[in-house]
Amino acid sequence: MTLQNRRILLIISGGIAAYKSLDLIRRLRERGATVRCILTSGAQQFVTPLAAASLSGNPVHTDLFSLTQESEMGHLRLAQESDLVVVAPATADILAKMAGGLADDLAAAALLATDKPVLVAPAMNWRMWQHAATRANLALLKERGVRQVGPNSGALAEGETGPGRMAEPLEIVASVEALFLESARLKGRRALVTSGPTHEPIDPVRYIANRSSGKQGHAIAAALARQGAETVLVAGPTREPDPPGVRVVHVVTAREMLAACEAALPADMAVCAAAVADWRVEMAPQKLKKQKGAPPALSLVENPDILASLAHAGNRRPRLVVGFAAETEKLIENAKAKRQKKGCDWILANDVSPATGTFGGETNTVHLVDGSGVEDWPPLGKRDLADRLARRIADFFAGKDAAE
Repeated sequence: MTLQNRRILLIISGGIAAYKSLDLIRRLRERGATVRCILTSGAQQFVTPLAAASLSGNPVHTDLFSLTQESEMGHLRLAQESDLVVVAPATADILAKMAGGLADDLAAAALLATDKPVLVAPAMNWRMWQHAATRANLALLKERGVRQVGPNSGALAEGETGPGRMAEPLEIVASVEALFLESARLKGRRALVTSGPTHEPIDPVRYIANRSSGKQGHAIAAALARQGAETVLVAGPTREPDPPGVRVVHVVTAREMLAACEAALPADMAVCAAAVADWRVEMAPQKLKKQKGAPPALSLVENPDILASLAHAGNRRPRLVVGFAAETEKLIENAKAKRQKKGCDWILANDVSPATGTFGGETNTVHLVDGSGVEDWPPLGKRDLADRLARRIADFFAGKDAAE
């Protein structure tokens, strides 16, 4: 499953080679990718939205001005919520639109709006392929970082033979896999991530916990793995599935989480996203019985501070230690104080007041606090936030390596 958990936006434009794109969808999904499709009006002359939807398992998007599609999954979201955009077939027309920055249909608008890698698989008549305008457009696109696979030489639709035949689906898949491998900037590094709540038992039946779902921590572990890091996730009790490509250690209590983190060292980076209980109870050996007018007295003991322990781990300290400050008031002030107290490098401050819906929700808004100040991030889906953090971490290590 070499493309497990990868999100690919496939743009199918209007050429006879569009029929091969249906097989491309199947091949990408076989390798674990999630595929969303845009069909241009020309593409719909060769393949149907129903066929693409059936193979991809997702709705197919066709119209820039569809009120329904724009409200549910607009062109900006299609462009942003993907790891890679593949244009196959890439006709001379859509290559010209990309080079000229046009946005007159959904496909062109999504391509103009994306900040993700783009891979094109050209397909056209050999005369169109060799035309100076096409060559100039491709040269410009390559300067902008657009990647290309094919075309091949062979029989063309018009009964002629020559260059312009779209690369075969497995060739395109190989280029997709190579592109992701090339972009794995944390390859060779070890990452430790904590996620979820901890449960601190009161007696054999009851426990103290919090509302953390583990969504953000699990997303961060998956994002670091996608960047090539050998990732260990220490997860408290959560309903989130284990992220692919990540070694997961399941724990229940804060002490178990600390022991698992210490066992995972050495690591190059540690991201403490778990909501660890600050206190535990001296556990009663039997279920506490309700007594009228006399609630049981719970004796609280302070739990180990996992973030501070990792930040002060001596020669086993990760080069980068990142924590979260989940606050309901004085967000930045409390985050700055926590960073100083814990001794970590970065703190991601987020408001977890009930009105924000952060706990258990799909979005998050954070502020990255480090030694140079505060970096405000926009509201993001938890996966997108995780990807942004993983890129920021990759930038950190790239800078360190360059300085050394």
